[in-house]
Amino acid sequence: VQLVESGGGLVQPGGSLKLSCAASGFTLSSWVMKWFRQAPGKGLEWVATITNSGSITQYAQFVKGRFTISRDTAKNMLYLQMNDLKPEDTATYYCANAASRYGDDFKARGQGTQVTVSS
Repeated sequence: VQLVESGGGLVQPGGSLKLSCAASGFTLSSWVMKWFRQAPGKGLEWVATITNSGSITQYAQFVKGRFTISRDTAKNMLYLQMNDLKPEDTATYYCANAASRYGDDFKARGQGTQVTVSS
């Protein structure tokens, strides 16, 4: 199992970024997929979930309406579109697979991609 995130960078407040997660060693559609983030000095924080069927998406309250989780099963890719970014969104973002859409559990995660929101 391998998960590789990309797409992070420096963006101004109000800007947008689209993160990608390339999955290998397993089929994306067989797992619940999640995005987490970790800000400097803080713990791991759940951001968004998409179920294995793709029919259900869930978001943390602090990103609801701004972030969108999606996937391309043909490419085995997971995405996180982030709009209206705020300085408090600065963090390392990780994708992960999980057995359940409930809670913060996950089985494996990638190395992360850094997102910095600053003017």
